[in-house]
Formats: sequence, structure tokens, C-alpha cells
Amino acid sequence: MSTAILSTRRAEFSLLEVCLPGQPPIAAGVILRDPATGDFRLRFRRDWESFAGEEAEVLSLLADDLASKLSEPGAEDWLRLCEDSFSHTLRLSPRESILAADLDKTADRLYSRHVRPNILPFVTHLPKYSARVAAGRFLEDNEVEAEEWIETPENLRLDPGMFIVQITGHSMEPRIPDGSLCVFRASVTGARQGKLLLIERRDVSESGGRYTVKRYRSEKTSAGEEWRHGKIRLEPLNPDFEAWELDDDPDLFHVIGEFIRILD
Repeated sequence: MSTAILSTRRAEFSLLEVCLPGQPPIAAGVILRDPATGDFRLRFRRDWESFAGEEAEVLSLLADDLASKLSEPGAEDWLRLCEDSFSHTLRLSPRESILAADLDKTADRLYSRHVRPNILPFVTHLPKYSARVAAGRFLEDNEVEAEEWIETPENLRLDPGMFIVQITGHSMEPRIPDGSLCVFRASVTGARQGKLLLIERRDVSESGGRYTVKRYRSEKTSAGEEWRHGKIRLEPLNPDFEAWELDDDPDLFHVIGEFIRILD
């Protein structure tokens, strides 16, 4: 029997719904509770202004207050009070039972299943591209279409230079597992040395691993009173893979973006 099955427990979830005049209830968030520990996980939408009009600010404050109260002692009593008192603009659906091996991942899955927030580009959502399309967008300034727009965590401040790419392969494990959705920023701030970069190698075909994430290292050599780059070393984090050494030739590789984080 696997560890995941052994650790699975029964949790409860409710939907926070907004009821506006003349409209059906709108799912605005998910509240997940582990009865055994009393732990809560909350996922609320952030696009209040796009659908709630004049009520947006009040609803946002109420959601923030609910999240604050559920992080304090006595949260269960507060939740039951909300269940009994919410009946007009805000209401909580009856609790449903669900099996949860991981509260965070279960809350994310429930949010994705039940809540459909509006896309606010570079405010709540980032575009997802293939590495090849991202290279065309940020290196060649081509007009490209995003595969999809993905909602990002609230604590990630977005800007128009950021994008998402799904990384395949094991060379950057354990930090970047195979299949991870990763956030990158097209403009690399400061020196590249030691940073994890999304790189296009021009000396190999796409089928041969033309696009990769590696840690950037460069060796400088002295040329009189000046210093210039000698070898560029692209290092994997997984010791089972070998580093690539390249001459400092701009035709051999291009940096597409700097790794920011994995989307959990």
C-alpha cells in the first residue's frame, strides 16, 4: 500500500458563493477543513471588480476578514456562525465530504473545478507558452498566441515580461520536477551568474533538446586591461546529467528568461 493512500484522510469543503440581484449564485471560493486537525485551506477569487460592480470592495473585504478569522483559534465556531448567518449577498454551501491526501493540492483542485474567475492578464493570470513560442515572443518580438492563461498565486507580483512554460525532463530535479509548470521572466535582472535560465541552444535541433533550463556559469579571461567571457557552462542540478560547455558565441545560445518559481 502506498504512502499516499495511507496518509489520505477525510476532509470537508464548502463553496463561498456570491448572490447578486437577478443573477444565479457565483462561486467565489473554496473553504477546505481537516476535522482531525482543525486546519483550513482557503482559495478565493481576486477578480471581484470584474463581476460584482459596486459590491466588489465590500465583498473583497469580507473575504479577507473570513480568511483572517479562519486562521485564528475558534475558527470552527466562526465558520458555523457564518454558515448560519450568511444568506444574502454572501452564502456558504452545505459542507461536502472529500478524501484528501494533501490539503493544499486538494484545495487547488477544488478551486479549479468549481470556480471560474475572469482572466486579468498580468494581474491574476500569466500566459503559458511552449519554449519555442516563448523564444519567438521574447527574442524575436513576434506576435504569438498563448496556449492558455493560468491563474497564479496571490503572493506572486506579475508583470508583462513574465510567462509560464511546462518543463519536461529530469536534469533539474529535485528543484524542478519533470512536468512542472514554471514561471519565468524574460528580462534577466542583474548578472546571469549562478541563475537558473531558460535557454535556446542554436547548435542542436529541437528534437535534440534545443530548449532547456540550466544554471548559468561563465568563466572570464583577461585580455590586457579588459575581462571577457571565455567558456559558458550550463549546469544541471541533477548529478546524473552532464553540464554543457559552450564558447561565448552569441549564435550558439540565447537566454529566453530567468526562472522565478514553480507553480505548486
